[in-house]
Amino acid sequence: MRMRRILAICLFGLLYIGAVGIFFSQALVSETTFKAVVVVVSGAMGVFYFVFLTGLNQRAQEKSLTAPIVVCSLAILLWTFYQAPETRVIFAPFASVTIAFGMYRLAQKRMVVLSAATLIAYALVIGAHYLQWSDISLLRSEALHWLVLLLTLPAYVILTARVQRLHGALHKAGLRIRDIEEHARRDPLTGCYNRRYLVAALEEQKRLADIHGTPLCLAVLDLDHFKKINDEVGHLAGDEVLRTFAKVATNSIRSSDVFGRYGGEEFLIVLPETSLLAALNTAERIREQVEHHEWSGALSGMVTVSIGLTQYIAGESVLDLFSRTDTAMYLAKRGGRNQVVVEEPSDELWHSTEGSYTA
Repeated sequence: MRMRRILAICLFGLLYIGAVGIFFSQALVSETTFKAVVVVVSGAMGVFYFVFLTGLNQRAQEKSLTAPIVVCSLAILLWTFYQAPETRVIFAPFASVTIAFGMYRLAQKRMVVLSAATLIAYALVIGAHYLQWSDISLLRSEALHWLVLLLTLPAYVILTARVQRLHGALHKAGLRIRDIEEHARRDPLTGCYNRRYLVAALEEQKRLADIHGTPLCLAVLDLDHFKKINDEVGHLAGDEVLRTFAKVATNSIRSSDVFGRYGGEEFLIVLPETSLLAALNTAERIREQVEHHEWSGALSGMVTVSIGLTQYIAGESVLDLFSRTDTAMYLAKRGGRNQVVVEEPSDELWHSTEGSYTA
């Protein structure tokens, strides 16, 4: 954000120097005035660059320094207009850009005051020009420009403020929509992903695995004797077990893995770009951490998890993949629980597909 602000200031200054340079190339601005503009604008850019770069702006009440930047810009525009009346042509567009810049940070009332002050200062410059040259034609021309500014500048400030309010409202609405979308894909009890999101994620990872030929593994995790926990310790304790288990499992996987609650005490982990051996290490790590977790009170020694694990075979359906993984989980249950069972695909299934992965 700081660098973008510095770049915006420098770009604005360079554009203004370029615009005045065009007038100088057409002999409408003297060489002395052009050089003075270059020095003043470059000096202002240098000061603000130094302040932002060193962090001195953090000591100010308004850390963005929007008001000083706007005031300085308008002052330079007015000073240039005083030195070279012909630059009144570029005063309005650059003043509008300056005001638009200020509207993103400053209150509308503050910008109205700055605009009014600019109009008053512009009128004073017109008066100074007439006193200096007594040129009635110049006075009329500058008075017409001032009248146009008088009619358009306040309206521009009000319109820009409304656009800014609309931008703020759209930003807030976007944040609310993202929150709604995030809640829609989260399980309300555990905070991990819900069934709908898991199915969508598994479908997407299957598609990517088919395209890129990368390995994909799926794990089904089921808490052991969960009904017994609910019956003997209570449903509140059971809910706490689900929440704690979700935290333990989430902390044991990579950011690219997708973990969520499929339903009840059953959870899934989608492990993209993961060999069967690496997925087995992850599943075993989760099983050990659940077993050795310091469960409180009556839960001590009661909470374990059975895990079924398998690897996707190119071309099989998501339903087949889940069925094989679920079968592995039930084998873990039948084999005494608190273990990880890997369901290897049959040779017939493995060779019936095009391509295979190495575990």
